[in-house]
Formats: sequence, structure tokens, C-alpha cells
Amino acid sequence: MTSRREPRLADAAEIAAEQGLSPARISMLYGERAENGFPEIAGTRGRARLWNHAEVTEWFAGRSQVRLREHTPPSRNPEDLLNAAEASRFLGYKNSNQVNTYVRDHPGYFPDPDVVEELGTSANPYRRQLWRVQTLLDWMATRPGRGRRAGVKRTAPPLPDVPVDGDPDELLGATQAAALLGFKSVNTFSSSLSQGNLPLLETPDALSEKGGRRRWTRRRILEQAAQRSPRR
Repeated sequence: MTSRREPRLADAAEIAAEQGLSPARISMLYGERAENGFPEIAGTRGRARLWNHAEVTEWFAGRSQVRLREHTPPSRNPEDLLNAAEASRFLGYKNSNQVNTYVRDHPGYFPDPDVVEELGTSANPYRRQLWRVQTLLDWMATRPGRGRRAGVKRTAPPLPDVPVDGDPDELLGATQAAALLGFKSVNTFSSSLSQGNLPLLETPDALSEKGGRRRWTRRRILEQAAQRSPRR
């Protein structure tokens, strides 16, 4: 019988970095927990207080949804291109890295960029991802907690059939990993990964050339599958 994985714990500094706040602000929110419902501490590391990472993330998500539902984006040409920081602000996020976080940690949740620019030099190349304003507006209308446009029915795309007996060193993306692990969608896989339920996949084997998305070898994914049944 497989034992239940202990929840991931995070201190104020880690939570602050993820939420674009200061550690002092996290401590202040905790001090006001009787009024705001901030999660109780789940442990300590020396003198540092630790919280259940999933509970804190859910708490911030709830606060964000209330604020985002009230956010009206500025008037822009639908064809304007925005980088990740500009897109975050356009969508109403206080954290200018929010879109980058979605793209990096939740593949399939946020739309792919409309344009990817190759910049830098041959010795130090980098990519800039850009989204059209219309792409962002379409996503706003259907994102969780925002409500759906009339006549729009969103369903998760079916996962592909991925053979378990393929090349063990072949690099696979999140969609293929989700299929091999038995998840129903790439979003449930991403959620489980972000909550620390897939420890063997926390560090990717490679990043894709387009967009820097994470890749894992088939061998590593199957090792994770053998270690425990994924939480769906």
C-alpha cells in the first residue's frame, strides 16, 4: 500500500516570491487571518513558519478571482502585441510574472504566444513571446472563475495515445506525460505537478527550443508512474 505523500511546505520568502509580495506582507496577512481566512501554519523550520503550499496557493487564487472579475482591461487595438509582463498587467494581475508562471508551470492552461521573436546573439540567444490583445481577451472571457461566453463550451482536448514501449530516452512534453501517467487532462497533470505530487518530474530533463517548455524522458515518466498512482 502506497503511503500518502506529505504536503509541500513553503516559508514566507518562497510564498512572497511566487506572489510578487514581500515576506513581511505574508506575515501581515497571516496576522490578519481571523479576518481574511489566511491558512494556519503547518509546521516550522527553525524559526521560520511554514505553510501548506497548496492551501496558500488556493487562498491567493480565490482573492485573485474576486479582483480579476472586477478588472476591466484598458482599451487597446485587438492586434497589438504584448510581452509577458505587459500581458500580465493587461489581464489585471499584480504580479508581472504571472503569465510567465502560467506558461512555465501550467502548460495548456494559457494560450500559446502568437509571435515568438528570436533575439540576442548566437552566443547568448533568447526568445521573446508576444500575445495579441484579442487572444488575451478571448482567454479572459473563458478562464476559470470569469464565466463563459454565450454559446461557448470548453472541453479539455483528448490526450494522445503514447506508447510505453517507445524509446526510453525520447523527450516528451506535458501532454504526453499526462497521458502516460493516466491523467484525464494536461491541466490536472500540471496541478498535481505544481503541488509536489510528482517529485521525479519536478526537475525537467530539457526545455523545448520554442517557448522553453519542460520535457522529460519516457524513462523518467514511467519511473514516476511506477512509484505511485497520480492524484487526479
